[in-house]
Amino acid sequence: MTAEPVQEPRTAPGCAAAPSAVLDGPVSHAISRVSRLHRIAAGRVLRELGLHPGQEFLMMHLWDSGAVRQSELIKAVGLDPSTVTKMLQRLEHAGHVRRRPDPSDRRASLVEATEASCCLLVEVRRAWGELERQTLEGLDAVERGELARLLGKVETALWAELTRGGGAGCGAASGEPDPC
Repeated sequence: MTAEPVQEPRTAPGCAAAPSAVLDGPVSHAISRVSRLHRIAAGRVLRELGLHPGQEFLMMHLWDSGAVRQSELIKAVGLDPSTVTKMLQRLEHAGHVRRRPDPSDRRASLVEATEASCCLLVEVRRAWGELERQTLEGLDAVERGELARLLGKVETALWAELTRGGGAGCGAASGEPDPC
């Protein structure tokens, strides 16, 4: 009995060959590599705005939702409370958010985007457009649609697995913003 040949994961020019431990998971390895590179590219376009990766997701939620309790914001973005607190401190220091006591419950804090952050909204949209351009460069319209469709299927499968396994909540297991 012979083992099925395992296809060697592709690597980008100048990158080291894939470690042998990932030979049974070439797609997962590729997703991990792409995800890492995408986060680096996001960091570059966001750095120009004075933001760190992840902070834009907090701002996007605040721009769309208005003032929310800090605890709700933590749930919405699926990050550790200490991480969100640190992000909010930085965003508050930069003048993008303000925190105030919740009038209906003084123990809770409301977080909201400031008027000054409205200009940042336009810049974040531009940055995400540039990130999209960089990410999809070299793909035609059909390939872009197919990639989005396939990634949606992968996300659905992973989400189903997380919820079967008692995942903490939408987006929480990955430390990434809420995809729902």
